[in-house]
Amino acid sequence: MRAGLPKREPDFLDFWYKNDVYGEKQKLHAGHKKFVLHDGPPYANGKIHMGHALNKILKDIIVKYKYARGYDTPYVPGWDTHGMPIEHACIKATGVDRHKLSPVELRKMCREYALEWIDTQRSDFKRLGVLGDWAHPYVTLDPHFEAEQVRVFGTMANKGYIYKGKKTVYWCPHCETALAEAEIEYADQKTPTIFVKMPLVKDNGLTPEEAKGKPAYMVVWTTTPWTIPANVAVAVNPEVEYAWVEYNGEVLIMAAELVDKVAEECGVTFGPVLGTTQGRKFELAECVHPFPEYNHRKSLVVLADYVDLETGSGCVHTAPGHGDVDYLTGLKYNLPILCPVDEKGCFTDEAGEMLKGKFVFDSNGLVIKHLAELNVLLGKKTIHHQYAHCWRCKNPIIYRASEQWFASVDGFRQEALDAIANDVKWIPSWGESRIHNMVADRHDWCISRQRVWGVPIPIFYCEDCGETLINPDTIEAVANIFETEGSDAWWNHTAEELLPQGTKCSKCGGTHFRKEKDIMDVWFDSGSSHMGVLTKRPELQWPADMYLEGSDQHRGWFQSSLLTSVAVTGKAPYRSVLTHGYVLDGEGRKMSKSLGNVVVPQEVISQYGADIVRLWVASTDYKQDVRISPVILKQLAEVYRKVRNTIRYILGNTYDFDYEKDKVAFDQMEELDQWALMRFEELKNEVEQAYEEYDFHVLFHAIHDFCTVDMSAFYLDIIKDRLYTSKQNSQKRRSAQTAMYQILKELMVMLMPVLSFTMEEVYQYMNKPADAPLSVQMLPWPEHHAEYINKELEEKWNAFLAIRGEITKVLENARRAKTIGHSLDAKVVLYAEGDALAELKALESHLPALLIVSQAELHEGLGADGEETGRSDLKVAVLPADGEKCERCWCYSTTVGQNPEHPTLCSKCCEAVD
Repeated sequence: MRAGLPKREPDFLDFWYKNDVYGEKQKLHAGHKKFVLHDGPPYANGKIHMGHALNKILKDIIVKYKYARGYDTPYVPGWDTHGMPIEHACIKATGVDRHKLSPVELRKMCREYALEWIDTQRSDFKRLGVLGDWAHPYVTLDPHFEAEQVRVFGTMANKGYIYKGKKTVYWCPHCETALAEAEIEYADQKTPTIFVKMPLVKDNGLTPEEAKGKPAYMVVWTTTPWTIPANVAVAVNPEVEYAWVEYNGEVLIMAAELVDKVAEECGVTFGPVLGTTQGRKFELAECVHPFPEYNHRKSLVVLADYVDLETGSGCVHTAPGHGDVDYLTGLKYNLPILCPVDEKGCFTDEAGEMLKGKFVFDSNGLVIKHLAELNVLLGKKTIHHQYAHCWRCKNPIIYRASEQWFASVDGFRQEALDAIANDVKWIPSWGESRIHNMVADRHDWCISRQRVWGVPIPIFYCEDCGETLINPDTIEAVANIFETEGSDAWWNHTAEELLPQGTKCSKCGGTHFRKEKDIMDVWFDSGSSHMGVLTKRPELQWPADMYLEGSDQHRGWFQSSLLTSVAVTGKAPYRSVLTHGYVLDGEGRKMSKSLGNVVVPQEVISQYGADIVRLWVASTDYKQDVRISPVILKQLAEVYRKVRNTIRYILGNTYDFDYEKDKVAFDQMEELDQWALMRFEELKNEVEQAYEEYDFHVLFHAIHDFCTVDMSAFYLDIIKDRLYTSKQNSQKRRSAQTAMYQILKELMVMLMPVLSFTMEEVYQYMNKPADAPLSVQMLPWPEHHAEYINKELEEKWNAFLAIRGEITKVLENARRAKTIGHSLDAKVVLYAEGDALAELKALESHLPALLIVSQAELHEGLGADGEETGRSDLKVAVLPADGEKCERCWCYSTTVGQNPEHPTLCSKCCEAVD
């Protein structure tokens, strides 16, 4: 085995793919029980990062382990190629103006862009050692996939789960499209907050006697001044007590608990409280909009439990066209849904002369200034808070009421919740409550996007009466065309060409139709992959045994897949879901170019090799956020070196060993070799359990400790003399080689899922039968040897190891004092009683070899001689060894020189060389 992973690994990649190791593996396990890990498709829009590496390597480790356990483990990688992530990246890379391109032209550019990045990412994933059907991945722009996605949509529509409605949705004014919750991320933003006086014109007869005759205002609070033009209501909490507060000849209404806080934040001094009223009594009172240009538009006082006393005034500005909870409140009270904002985030004529054409976030100042001029601005300040941003362009989003297509989660929510609770194993277990809460709180899913790069929503409209047209016949007609031409057909054909011949409007009998312009949410694409891939690829199966992605996918792919699957089949598309955390730097910070803390997988591979990246994945408790840094990688490279050196030592000392011819039966082996195999059997059980529970960091630490402590620091160190100085074919030497070879052969398979490149190298170097499989990746999991477990033997050697540790300390002290140089220069005299005496007596004849000294004497009783140890029943004296040094074994012996034919050798070595 040679050093230099970065240079050696490409040779093994060539070996795997030239010999089609993936295909050969599949042939070998054809007909076996399947384990299908369905790949969550990454976006084909840029270079892979450490998060990709973590994800793909985790999948690869599991698939390779399951294969070793005898499963048929087809792994079909996939790519998400539609939607705003690709379109946005393509436009940014090419610098084109999408508004100047036809839909077909833009789609062609996006397709080419996505396919280029698939090739780049595929090479990087393969370089990580991830084995799969890379020649035949699933790609969401594939016509067959698109056709199946249309069928999923059609099934949901025919079950009544798809509807169109005007709702308030997340909207990115920069990307000019609606967004789903999974496409939102939060970032810090500096925001103006204002307290506004809303004139009260209908008081429900609640005005206190002392306040009568004075103008009254409800003080509303908002963090989005630009939404004031769309105000149609003031929300109060029904259980909160509200105060009527005197202020400069006016009366202000706000939560009694917040009076002092509002005064402080606004920098004003209030007069006395003139009375209080419980919130619920204000229901259906009326204010008017403070802008006179809105012709005294009514603002209804409504009740809402979400109004709290943490911030603001206890009276909340309500604009159903610009807020999710506002929208629900609007439905409850039948409020108008005003949204004077266009798709670019600019005010329309409906907002008035002052604001029309202005971008909403640029208009906060104008609104605040206008309120001040009208003498209804009570106070303002600036805050920093977490605000929703678009996941693609990273700009702040708005809530905007618009007509969209939705999937009604209400229609199948309980089935989804039942599937979450009863049909799926969540790893870690907290994933269940996380996705349960998300689905339980979800009423609908906005599935339409105002873009062109994606699968179109396959709905038609009657040109004569506007009636919507979608039924099983139209869906199948569109799906069949997509299957041969792809979804470009939607733009290349007229509605009549796409529809079945003779299609008529069910309402008016019309025969002229137009096509829907929106495309489906990209999460609908990947969320349909269980139908588009698992049910269509013969080597796969539905449902998948596992989905494995990052923790953000509880609201993304895990959820979209669950919703489409339950809606279509009534069941979850997966039997288990495993979640990993995010990749952070060594200090626990998010990686960013500005911080200069980004670790790039390609650079790590160039410096250390892919097996170090794989070792990093296995060494982390990935169920939480994981850290990586140059320091961590350097430490892992040292860990790798120690494990590799252990394996290299065993390889070097089994070069002349033929397992079938030379092996020694377990019951005839040296006791120390039996102990080594027993200890390895215990390790095997521990590692197997860790693999089964997906706790790879546990197996990593267990194997590392075994190699460095049990093997290198003890067993291999002790048998060195036996290996180097015994006769080549002696039973003692073959006994040690039998143990080492068996450990190597099985440890290699146990490490193969993690250190795939290194274990392939080991396999190619080691002696093996002529009919051995082509690759280490085709070997079965090691069999168990229950007969190796011997508690009595384990206790005996554990006791000796504890004593040996005490003796080694005394030897080290003697070396420091220059009484000896190497431990073989020493003769140890052991004074023992009780347990120590019994334990040493059992191994007395082997003590020189076990302690790696030239001579050892054991005396009963502690006596006056010897250095005290950490045990009360043991003393140790270290003396220069008797006799001369044998030039072959380096041990001192009084027998050196006694054989005239070998005057420089001890009697043991003379016997070995004769």
